[in-house]
Amino acid sequence: MIEPRLIITNAQLWDPELSPATALAVTGERITAIGVDDDIAALAGARTTRIDAAGAAILPGFHDAHIHAQAGGLGLLGCDLDAEHSVEGYSRLIREAAAKPGNWWVVGSGWFGDAFEGGLPTRELLDELVPDRPAVLTSHDAHGVWVNSAALELAGITRETPDPPAGRIVRDEADEATGVLFDAAGELVTHAIPPHNPQHLREALLAAQERLFSLGITAWHDAILGEYLTLPDCVPSYLSTLADGSLKARVTGSMWWPPTEGTDYVGEMIAKVHEAQADGLDVRSVKIMQDGICENCTAALVEPYCEVAPETRGDSVIAPDDLKTIVAALDAAGLRVHFHGVGDRAVRECLDAVAHARAVNGPGQWHQIAHLDVVDPADFERFAELDVTANLQPLWARNDQEILERKFPLIGQRRAEYHFPFGSLQRAGAHLVMGSDWPVTSPDPLWGLHTACTRTAPAADVHALNPESRVPAQPEQRLDLATAIRAYTLGPAEVAGVAGDLGSIAVGKLADLVILTGPLASAADLDGVRVARTLLGGTQVYARPNSA
Repeated sequence: MIEPRLIITNAQLWDPELSPATALAVTGERITAIGVDDDIAALAGARTTRIDAAGAAILPGFHDAHIHAQAGGLGLLGCDLDAEHSVEGYSRLIREAAAKPGNWWVVGSGWFGDAFEGGLPTRELLDELVPDRPAVLTSHDAHGVWVNSAALELAGITRETPDPPAGRIVRDEADEATGVLFDAAGELVTHAIPPHNPQHLREALLAAQERLFSLGITAWHDAILGEYLTLPDCVPSYLSTLADGSLKARVTGSMWWPPTEGTDYVGEMIAKVHEAQADGLDVRSVKIMQDGICENCTAALVEPYCEVAPETRGDSVIAPDDLKTIVAALDAAGLRVHFHGVGDRAVRECLDAVAHARAVNGPGQWHQIAHLDVVDPADFERFAELDVTANLQPLWARNDQEILERKFPLIGQRRAEYHFPFGSLQRAGAHLVMGSDWPVTSPDPLWGLHTACTRTAPAADVHALNPESRVPAQPEQRLDLATAIRAYTLGPAEVAGVAGDLGSIAVGKLADLVILTGPLASAADLDGVRVARTLLGGTQVYARPNSA
């Protein structure tokens, strides 16, 4: 046997379930042996690097199944509001960004509505902070844009401006724009933002890569390859960093379907995917957004919203019959669909579209629906029946103030009982994967796993300010630790079509590994451990201080 270049012993291996093995060997970039300490240690040669894990957990590298990496990197490099959760904190960061030389437009992201009186910011506050030029700040969930008066004027938004399809201009009692634009309405302003310098976008993507490596993420699926609101197209950055080798993570992605396009766009979409594939980008799916979000009353619900908006059920971005035609055509072309489905009607429309594709094409591609805030119980079993993956954002499944005060009054108690129904979907046999939707929320998989298993907020999360966030939300929807780990490792690799190389600790697979600072005996340990090392193909790409 060829001498391993690395052996790791005295470990608690998750493959992704807890394994009786305690050691592994790596030759080249792949795992070549797994066993007990003495047997693996005996394989070492003079040049073999040895790591004693000291009993700590080793997992397959985390695989984020739904992320926007370049956008997250732009936040790291720009006006990133994510580190704060107050008007005072946001104001300080915005003033600092506006003071930087060369910033004519002030662009940033990461605000939470519950930090503001009334649940939303206003242009008047932003006018005080940035009085002399346009300012555009996307909400943490990427479905709202906060703008000042200069930006509204530049976009020509007046009291006569109609709401665009799949969007809403928030207005006051005099029908004046308040400074918040929901979903497609945000594009009225964001289209006017000067384009980013390509070099800056490269730097953002690579900054994101370093951040994700530090969290144990070695692979991710970029859920929007294309332009959306303030998010510039990330395809050029991926192609550039792939070409020069600076992008080292394992990346797949979904090509963005513009919400305004109809069935006649299918041919152009297929051509775009094939072009990206020819350029070396691993694109096997198309992202289709079928609704908005509950908090904006743009999520598509079966029954009307409660209290504040009892007259609306939300909009379907694509007419259901057109969606069926589009999905069947993409499926027949060998492409998977990565749906955005938040409301129960949108989820059902996505499932119906897949059912139509199955009826027309027979067994076909492996499709998935992301977010799943509200799912009608009648549709739980359809995920397994149709081989549709449930793409979960676990960090959202908790009692945040914004959810309790803004979301639940809109969807009502009955639907709130099935808020992010992870456990119900698992019990119905659904295939589960997890992603962060960063920069919507933190990309930290350990935080996500903690919330998936406990339905409470991690202790260190700055956005979990209310005591209710420490009380389990819909506790019957909790997942066990092994199921959650699988959904953050092997599950995403399976639905992305790369499970032959990634997702588990197995002989022959790439040695993409995350070593934690301690063992995992139960979900309670997730609040105490951190990432000690991240290995990509057996090579260390991150080491926590004092862990090297």
